[in-house]
Amino acid sequence: MGKLFLVPTPIGNLEDMTLRGIRILREVDVILAEDTRTSAKLLAHFEIKNKLTSHHKFNEHKTVEMIARQIEEGKNVALISDAGTPGISDPGFLLVRTCIEKEIEVECLPGATALIPALVNSGFPTDRFTFEGFLPQKKGRQTKIKNLATETRTMIFYESPYRLIKSLEQFAEYMGPDRKASVSRELSKFFEENRRGTLTELIEYFSSKAIKGEIVIVLEGYQLDKENTDDE
Repeated sequence: MGKLFLVPTPIGNLEDMTLRGIRILREVDVILAEDTRTSAKLLAHFEIKNKLTSHHKFNEHKTVEMIARQIEEGKNVALISDAGTPGISDPGFLLVRTCIEKEIEVECLPGATALIPALVNSGFPTDRFTFEGFLPQKKGRQTKIKNLATETRTMIFYESPYRLIKSLEQFAEYMGPDRKASVSRELSKFFEENRRGTLTELIEYFSSKAIKGEIVIVLEGYQLDKENTDDE
């Protein structure tokens, strides 16, 4: 029986690709990619010429059984996403679950992900945090934010540059304009930016400029001691 490898890929800077990750991608029989066009450029950079197959959220329900069968027949398969660690706001969960159910060995390599650098950069507590991924675009969005208003752990969100202002404004509406936050943009890339401040300050700052790149928002958790002080 073969094995499934989850291989993180750089979120921006190609130097973040690990030596082990390169070796695994060269050795496996099949590489599953979220976007074969994007991944082809990465593989070409590291002179990796293995077979590349499409595996994304629109076809993964139909293909997981076939892929698992290939691994059972002896093929080693690697799963990569466009950037970062597969399964983190990217396809991967269904395949991993299917392999585990079939007692296929799964090995996840450590490597690049956007949420941890953004968290550490924020200056907020890192001992307890919750990763919320992308907020719903429409249905359930406000309810989700309302339910998180009293979350005491540091919160991490992924967001598109087109919805950054909307998210910050909704956070300010339901969590208060003085709630502190950190916005990380283009992590590991040439124009990396980490901006910290209150939600009001961040809204003012980002409203005055063109917003590009991948976004991570880190929100300060609800402060119970502050509420007690206010009551006094």
